[in-house]
Amino acid sequence: MSGFLAVLVVVLIFVVIFQIAKASEYVSILKGEKKSREQSNRINGFLMVVFLVLGLIGVWWCHDLLEDRMLGESASVQGEGVDQLIKVTFIMTLVVFIITQILLFWFSFRYQEKEGRSAFYFPHNNKLEVIWTVIPAIALTILVAFGIRHWLRITSEAPKDAMIVEVTGAQFKWMVRYPGKDGQLGRKNYKLINEAASNPVGQDWADSLNHDDFVSPELHVVVGKNVKLVIGSRDVVHDVGLPHFRLKMDAVPGIPTTLWFTPKFTTAEMKKRTGNPDFVYELSCDQMCGVGHYSMKANIIVETQEEYDAWVAAQPTQYAQAHPAAAPAEKPAASDSTATALTMK
Repeated sequence: MSGFLAVLVVVLIFVVIFQIAKASEYVSILKGEKKSREQSNRINGFLMVVFLVLGLIGVWWCHDLLEDRMLGESASVQGEGVDQLIKVTFIMTLVVFIITQILLFWFSFRYQEKEGRSAFYFPHNNKLEVIWTVIPAIALTILVAFGIRHWLRITSEAPKDAMIVEVTGAQFKWMVRYPGKDGQLGRKNYKLINEAASNPVGQDWADSLNHDDFVSPELHVVVGKNVKLVIGSRDVVHDVGLPHFRLKMDAVPGIPTTLWFTPKFTTAEMKKRTGNPDFVYELSCDQMCGVGHYSMKANIIVETQEEYDAWVAAQPTQYAQAHPAAAPAEKPAASDSTATALTMK
């Protein structure tokens, strides 16, 4: 409520200033063109200073109000470096912003039109052009270098102990394939994709590595354990967006892309840290992929190794769903066997 009142007060101040300016303008017109222009310059110069002060206060107020209320701390180890890069970029641009805004509005006030004063023009200045070209170029080169460093880090070969998970995008959903006990994903072929036959990602059943793989609409990962995502698309270009982990990667048809990261907090821990009992990590599509783009989301569950193992044990393999006749028959319960024997007697 206090924030709303503050915004309302600021708006009313600007309305009052605008009305005063308009009234002064009408009075000035009656006094003559020259006096009108001089008075208008004085008013505009004064308003420039007011806008500068209120603008800088507004910048500070918004930063203080919204700090740590967006995504909070990075939920992955690799995202810490990305946050640091964003912070450095923000500080550099903030310094430039404050300096240029102060100069812009102060010069407008200080050097307004006055009797006996004329503007000084110079068509060319090598020193100034070198300064405003070289300094930004150096700053941007440093930022780009650090950005490439982080990019190469998450797209490099994942550690050998990393769990492998495949993420496939399709209009408008995500399909996540996990390897079974062998820890390896089976071969795929896009020609074998068949939703009706329980083969949404085109697994080649001739490859025995596929027999223990399973597919889920959720991404389950283990806290503190490296995870490598093998990313692809079934139709158009999508994008795996992991905002809480500060990561993203395009999902391109026919060209697998990869990235790896290490989750820092379980979903349960994040619920406590954020104070939100409904908190959930989100896998979103960050590429405009069609009319249903807005709804292309999936939940990410970060859990302990024990919780992950229990969840994996409860998942049916995709091979069993595609070949129900080949699935092993369940053994009858002991009570059923006894009942059958008594009936036969």
